[in-house]
Amino acid sequence: MIVLGIDPGLATCGWGVIAKEAGDYKHIEHGCIITKPEQSHHERLLQINQELLSLIKKYKPSTIAVEELFFYKNVKTAFKVGEARGVILLTAAQVGLPVREYTPLQVKLAVTSYGRADKQQIQKMVKVLLKLDEIPKPDDTADALAVAMTCIQSREF
Repeated sequence: MIVLGIDPGLATCGWGVIAKEAGDYKHIEHGCIITKPEQSHHERLLQINQELLSLIKKYKPSTIAVEELFFYKNVKTAFKVGEARGVILLTAAQVGLPVREYTPLQVKLAVTSYGRADKQQIQKMVKVLLKLDEIPKPDDTADALAVAMTCIQSREF
């Protein structure tokens, strides 16, 4: 099973591809879709769609795992992230891939076994569990890998 995990965002949309082999997580690749503020809003959303389609074609995931929106102090930011999530969900539906959605609490529990874990704790566990030499950067990629790990772990049960 190959999972494409996504940490949605308009400016920076983190992604990570992992698999489960012989009882261990296997890191395949990670990165970010980065859109530029000088682009129009609809062009940024289109770029997320196109780059996501490219990732799906390249890695052929069996599932897409997406972090749910939790809480934003800035309503304007929440709307933009929500629109990026909408593009991600639509793209998955267009290619017939199932989507699993996880709250930040579910991700924290799955990766660290502690529901109040901070970003650094999650990043360190991602590094350890995926046997990486260093913590994935930027943070959005570590979050995306954590979401993918949550999906694989939850499907096992």
